Amino acid sequence: MKAFEMFQEISSETAVSIFQYLREEQRDVYTASLSTLAANRKLRPVFIQRKPAAAQIEWLAKNAKLRGSAEIAEHVLQIWLMKANQDVLIKFLDGIGIEHDGEGAAEDLPEEIDAKKLKATVDGLLKDHNPEVVKIYLNIFQLQRENGWDSLTKLIAETPDLQFGVEEEPAPAPAKPDPEPEPEEPEPEEPEPEEPEPEEPEPEEPEPEEPDTPDEPETSEEPVTTDEKE
Repeated sequence: MKAFEMFQEISSETAVSIFQYLREEQRDVYTASLSTLAANRKLRPVFIQRKPAAAQIEWLAKNAKLRGSAEIAEHVLQIWLMKANQDVLIKFLDGIGIEHDGEGAAEDLPEEIDAKKLKATVDGLLKDHNPEVVKIYLNIFQLQRENGWDSLTKLIAETPDLQFGVEEEPAPAPAKPDPEPEPEEPEPEEPEPEEPEPEEPEPEEPEPEEPDTPDEPETSEEPVTTDEKE
């Protein structure tokens, strides 16, 4: 993988931190990188330098991803690794038995790297350092020799933490505890039917008595006539 392709895959936070470090600690390298990337886009460096610092760094990180920036992108990563992450380089070279200048730069590189030493060294680096920095360094180290080293190629292929373009699987969410059953509400008791109160009998109204009528005097059947005149 080429350096410009690494810039396409590394996190935006790491890309910004690389150029931020160069701006603060390696000003000459920062200025040269800005001039080279501007020239690649046929721009005058002053056009980029007029931007605020944050905008400059964002522009540099974006343009380091382009194919035409392969050479300057590799140089930027090498300087950043050697100056800002020297302990990673030293531990790696010491672990696999390569002599260096004490600052992580080696001139004589071996034809082969012992696979067991390599595995043990890289495991330690991944444990003690930022895995993304270790990944960038090992992939840049592979570029120092045509076709790299077989043992390192195999280790990268077997280790997802050393590969670009491999998304980390999100950690499974913790299982939620089963909700406690809600207490059942007691069913309302049906009210017992009330016994109807006995109805009081209505008083019977007395039938009206017929008034007594006086007996009519008996009349003789024969009419009373006056005596005839003598």
